[in-house]
Amino acid sequence: MEFLRLCRGVFAWLRRGGRASAVALLFTVWHTEAVSMPPTPIITLEQAWQLAEQANPALRAAEATFATAEGELRDARALLWNNPELSTGWRSRNVPQTGNPAQAQREWTAGIAQRFEIAGQQGARRTATERALAATRELVADTRRQVRAEVEQRFVRVLSLQLRIETEGQTLKLIEEAAGAVRKRVAAGEDSRLDGNLASVEAERARNQLASLREQLVQSRAELAAALQLPDQALPEVSGALDVKAAAYGLDDLLASTDERPLLRALDHQEEAARARLALERAVRYPDITVGLNTGREGSADLRERVAGVSVTLPLPLFRRNGGGIGRAVTGLTQAEIEKQAGRRDTRTQVLALWERLRNLRERVARLQESVLPGLEENQRLVTTSFRAGEIGLLQLLLVNRQVLEGRRDLLEARTELRRVSVALEAAAGWHQADSSR
Repeated sequence: MEFLRLCRGVFAWLRRGGRASAVALLFTVWHTEAVSMPPTPIITLEQAWQLAEQANPALRAAEATFATAEGELRDARALLWNNPELSTGWRSRNVPQTGNPAQAQREWTAGIAQRFEIAGQQGARRTATERALAATRELVADTRRQVRAEVEQRFVRVLSLQLRIETEGQTLKLIEEAAGAVRKRVAAGEDSRLDGNLASVEAERARNQLASLREQLVQSRAELAAALQLPDQALPEVSGALDVKAAAYGLDDLLASTDERPLLRALDHQEEAARARLALERAVRYPDITVGLNTGREGSADLRERVAGVSVTLPLPLFRRNGGGIGRAVTGLTQAEIEKQAGRRDTRTQVLALWERLRNLRERVARLQESVLPGLEENQRLVTTSFRAGEIGLLQLLLVNRQVLEGRRDLLEARTELRRVSVALEAAAGWHQADSSR
């Protein structure tokens, strides 16, 4: 916009005679504007998906959880859960001697001790961490699918607004042509000033609507750029088709596909991990055996003795029976079971609702394309010809043009909503051919 205003000023200067200086200034302004403004990227849906998988914050945050799950699994797969303990000691003993003062004798001991789990804790811990890692993988896969669906929703929004602006621009052109013809008639005394005012107001309304759509497009492009983490001021334009191809699935296929949705598989793994943690906490009630080996040197310098021994320590589980740990594990298992049941129920309900919306939108789009819009466009051609021939007035032309515009808006909105519902349906069902069905 700043560039356009500067150009208008330069052209005004040209008309006043400052040709050489104006040309130089115009080139400078153009060069500065071209350098300061980054090129507008035009991306396809596949490119948007690739950018999102590389830089989307939600997906990167989900992938970062791998480090925790993998670290816990490495610890659980170690040979023993408890680390060995080294111990050493040094002491000085004063030994009285007959007829001699007491002499200090230096003695030392060294040992190593290892705790052993005896109730299967190691296996339960490994199972829990393996299931937790599997759940993390599925959650990341579900996050990736949801990110792709969100990016496609924003992509479709931008594409729809681009098409809407194109349609509104064509309508504005027709209205401006009609307004120009009316102004000529008013000047010739064939039409009243009222008709001229009506034509001018209708043209201004169309321009205002177009400006409003451009503002919405800028906002939608900014939202898409945020999802793709594009550089500042790089608001993308999109290229692609809005219509949805014929679906390669039915309702039964979608309901069967819900069992393979990554989110539901993650809930299955989380339930198995919770069961393994409960088994682990119950096994903790049994005490660990600590086996130690030690050696040392004792006695006076002339009677040094080497001492070696083995020790076994077994705590008696009389008072603390890990009730708190078992209770927390039971709570975690119950919550995992509830989340699994609710997740399956909610997913099926969502799929059924979206399927019904999809079916209704298909019928609506078909009616608009086959019945409503062809008749409106035929009416527009007829009234345009009649208006140019002077057979009808401006009001009839504006009425038909407005009907055609509203019909095109309805069709575009229905097509957009059909595409968005299709994306949401395939994401909710975890449809495995979602990428190839568009």
